[in-house]
Amino acid sequence: MEHMQNLFGECDTYIKKIEKDFQVMIVDRDGAVKISGRQGDVEKAASIVKELITLSERGNILQEQNIDYAIEMGKESKEDVLLTIDKDCICHTISGKPIKPKTLGQKQYVDAIRNNMIVFGLGPAGTGKTYLAMAMAITAFKNNEVSRIILTRPAIEAGEKLGFLPGDLQSKVDPYLRPLYDALYQIMGAESFAKNMEKGLIEVAPLAYMRGRTLDNAYIILDEAQNTTPAQMKMFLTRIGFGSKVVVTGDASQKDLAPDAKSGLDVATKVLAKIDDIAFCNLTSKDVVRHPLVQKIVKAYDDYETKEKKHSDQKRRSRNLEHGRK
Repeated sequence: MEHMQNLFGECDTYIKKIEKDFQVMIVDRDGAVKISGRQGDVEKAASIVKELITLSERGNILQEQNIDYAIEMGKESKEDVLLTIDKDCICHTISGKPIKPKTLGQKQYVDAIRNNMIVFGLGPAGTGKTYLAMAMAITAFKNNEVSRIILTRPAIEAGEKLGFLPGDLQSKVDPYLRPLYDALYQIMGAESFAKNMEKGLIEVAPLAYMRGRTLDNAYIILDEAQNTTPAQMKMFLTRIGFGSKVVVTGDASQKDLAPDAKSGLDVATKVLAKIDDIAFCNLTSKDVVRHPLVQKIVKAYDDYETKEKKHSDQKRRSRNLEHGRK
């Protein structure tokens, strides 16, 4: 009964999604699920229902994102993807909640971090780029694979001026580093974080503070890398010492740089593409694990930007053609 409630969702929300997407009818009779409709649709729906029930039996509380992703994979005839992903538990939060990749893209990202010295996690907001990297860093730290964790991001103004914020320089840059603190508190706990921070074993600092250092035996995460300049990115990547692991995360569609400025992330993806032990993971709107509406917003913006680029290219070609005639 518990697993059926988990599967059907509040007011049968989840099961209605499966019914709508596969044009089937699903009813629960005395703990047995009956699915009716066209044979091919019934088989796909049945496969998803079995997968979700198994996921529930493993102790997972099913969420809308699980249902949406199972449906997506079902349409692509990728069976048992959720069950495969669910086996990979990175660590647990302070409250005991397991942290696991939730999509195929996230699973590939986590595997890339395990197998490479430098990983670039690229993708839209809500794909877990930073959070999963933090979980991997904390796990490595607890297992004594590294002696410290260094978290950094460029403290670039995003429409608000740093000078108007109260306090000294650290107080001014702290709001820009808040997402990193939040993830640390949730996974490690505020007390443990404060203790390690005091000892200098965990450092959260603006990117400018990295200049001139050599970072040995450390787990280093550069967040919001789309806001670095090419010079900053080169400076950061050349800080890496022996026994260190680096994760660089960024979303190329959310730059806060000046319109004519080049992004260090864009340059790095071209310059470093063929170097061994450097991996690039491109997450997409399919990997968004926030509210389902975020996934729709990301996709809508992607479609809009693709359309605008196509329109812009057509206008440029027309101008060039006209110029050629003259």
